[in-house]
Parts: sequence; structure tokens; C-alpha cells
Amino acid sequence: MENAKIVEVIRALALKAGDKIMEIYQRDDFEVKTKSDDSPVTEADEAADALISAGLRAAFPDIALVTEEQSDSHSVVAERFFIVDPLDGTKEFVHRRGDFTVNIALIENGVPILGVVFAPAKKRLFYTDQTGQTLEEKPDGSLTPLRVSTPDNEALIVVASKSHRDAATDAYINKYKVADSAAAGSSLKFCLVAAGEADIYPRLGRTMEWDTAAGHAVLLGAGGQVLRFEDHTPLKYGKPIYENPFFIALSPGVQLKEA
Repeated sequence: MENAKIVEVIRALALKAGDKIMEIYQRDDFEVKTKSDDSPVTEADEAADALISAGLRAAFPDIALVTEEQSDSHSVVAERFFIVDPLDGTKEFVHRRGDFTVNIALIENGVPILGVVFAPAKKRLFYTDQTGQTLEEKPDGSLTPLRVSTPDNEALIVVASKSHRDAATDAYINKYKVADSAAAGSSLKFCLVAAGEADIYPRLGRTMEWDTAAGHAVLLGAGGQVLRFEDHTPLKYGKPIYENPFFIALSPGVQLKEA
């Protein structure tokens, strides 16, 4: 029963946060600041974070919370915790490219078991139900259960980052027989693999757990995997300072190449 309540709450909070983000996005101007790591943060990040954090703490006061925008939460150590990126893809937001998402996940023993990813500008909502099955909810309220593709290893579809693609990523992609490739921002890349719209998403760059946890949950619930790039073991959560190694998100039918 608790999982059902968690799903209900995180879905509702993601939608509310998405509405707040879009209010700011549609204005002629909005405030953009620079954080200590030189990454941008906007008033939309902060407003969405305040809304989600208050909602989670009110509904589930006994579950720890880690969120990108609250640095004091980055020292939390817990086996069970929420992890939040209130606006993933801030660069996409600032440049008005639409590929930004709201991300909320529940981690248990290193695994993201429940999650929601909402792309408000794209009107795409992905989340796990209480059993862990991933659904895409359309704007009309209809629900589609998602399943990863059965890939053709002679003609793979690859998705990669819009803002962070580099020569190392291209070199790795070139190890595969690729029929088509796409670029997407934020955690949408996980969702495209979950929806069978892409087969593999390699990430050879720095990410934090709040960047990936909700998308990872969505992909797991559709039968996909997220593996460490170095040794192809499952990516886990609750690591020191919540930093990820390089990873590959994929349909299990993809025949992986060595790093």
C-alpha cells in the first residue's frame, strides 16, 4: 500500500512542479545564476525544488531526502531515500529547447525502485506504478505500459546527450552498427530507451545520481538496464557524494562492446 501512495504523491508533485516550471519558462525573462561548479541554476529549479521537497517531507517524513538544489542533503546516508532533480536539463531550459524534465525517485538498497520523469514542455509523463511497471501517461489521461525494444544489432538506434556529447562518446558509438541516432536532453534519454524509441544510451561523462535515478527507475520498469561502463555491472545508488561513473543504458538485447 505504501508504494501506491508514493507513486500517487510523486506523480502529483512532478506535475505541479512542471506547471510551475512552465509558468517561468513562458516569461520573457527569468533569473539565471551560476553555482559553485559553474553549472546554471534558475528560479525555476529553485521553485520546483521547494515544491517537491515540501510535498515529500509532508507525506513521508520518515524517508530521507536528497535533492540537487540542497547541498546539505548531499551528506545524507540512508538505505532508503528519495532523490530529486527538480529541473534536469537546465541548459535546455535556458536555451528554450524543451528537453528538460522533473525527476523524483525512491532508492532502496542501491536500486531505484520507483520513479517519475515529467517533460512539461514535451507533455510526456513517464512513471512506475506500485509494482514497478513503467507507464507513459498521455495528456488525455490514457496509460501505455512500456517495454524496451527487441534490438537489431545490425541496425541499432542510439540516443546521446545534446549538451555533453564528445569524441569519446562518438568513438564508443562507432563500435556498433547504427541505423539511426538521436540527440535528447536530460533524463528523456532513459525514457526513449524505455519506450522502445532507442536501443542504447551511452554516457561517458560526469553525472550525479539525481540526474539519473528517476530515468533509471523508468527504464528498469520497462525491462531495461543501466550498467557501469567499465565492467558492465549494474549501476547502484547511495555512492559517496552521489557521483556516478560512466554508464550505458540499454535494452538487454543489445550486444555490448568492450569499453
